[in-house]
Amino acid sequence: MRIERILSCDAVHAAADLFDAPPISAATERFLAEPGHHLLFAYDDSGRAVGMISGIEMTHPDKGTEMFIYELGVAPAARLQGIGSRLVAELGAIARRNGCYGMWVGTEIGNDAALATYRRAGASEEAPFTLLSWDLIEGAADV
Repeated sequence: MRIERILSCDAVHAAADLFDAPPISAATERFLAEPGHHLLFAYDDSGRAVGMISGIEMTHPDKGTEMFIYELGVAPAARLQGIGSRLVAELGAIARRNGCYGMWVGTEIGNDAALATYRRAGASEEAPFTLLSWDLIEGAADV
């Protein structure tokens, strides 16, 4: 298996099945154009993309820069082979090289597969938190 940073929209569209929904061309181009946005694919020995991770460097004036794991996905046929853990480790290496002081991810409490993957990759669990969100499309008039 090899892991590569993805900089091409064509590569993203060729591996569309790794994402929750079909990639949007304009959003893909915008994501890939940002230097602090990272998209990595894991390829099997046949050259097929079998896993992906995306991360975003976030900087705050009183904290510095940290890496946020935005999404991790592994093709169903390639699960339980350590691909997710390898992708997390590679993103962590990029974060360290770029001077990030830490890396974090949020996932659902009942997502046992994600929790196991992140723990295997060295994450420690912190206090639970509540996620609040705004729907800026549907509820635009409410904001």
